[in-house]
Amino acid sequence: MALVLYTALRRGDIVTLGPQHVRDGTITVRPRKTTRTTGTTLHIPVHLALAEILAKTPTKHLTFLITEAGTRFRPPSLSWRFRTWCDEAGLPHCTAHGRRKAQCRRLAEAGCSVHEIAAISGHKTLSEVRRYTEAVDQARLAKAAIARLRPEPRPNESV
Repeated sequence: MALVLYTALRRGDIVTLGPQHVRDGTITVRPRKTTRTTGTTLHIPVHLALAEILAKTPTKHLTFLITEAGTRFRPPSLSWRFRTWCDEAGLPHCTAHGRRKAQCRRLAEAGCSVHEIAAISGHKTLSEVRRYTEAVDQARLAKAAIARLRPEPRPNESV
């Protein structure tokens, strides 16, 4: 859950993520989806909560997530297993992709721009990030707009 939540990576990238991708507090990964298009490499700072979890999770493998059989997950099997973990945790509404979207929303709620969010999530276009964060942006922008209004005079007060 933490890997998905704190990196906002796709499941296909989560299954390949391992200790070799973490150096000096940064996860460096080239998303599979962009390998043939932009070739973008992401440099994602490791959130303190994720760093603590990774430090407590020793691994002898090239990937952080290992199946019960001791092999790395494939994207479809991770989705199925993630579903099982969420159900066991009493979170039937959660999915791996939903957690990715949630991280984008959380970044927007923290005041991040769509460019900053895309730098974490690896989205090629900003339109998808905007779709994930529209409701947050609307609420934040509306609050900021109202805060800029000068108070209206009360009916019995002079201007």
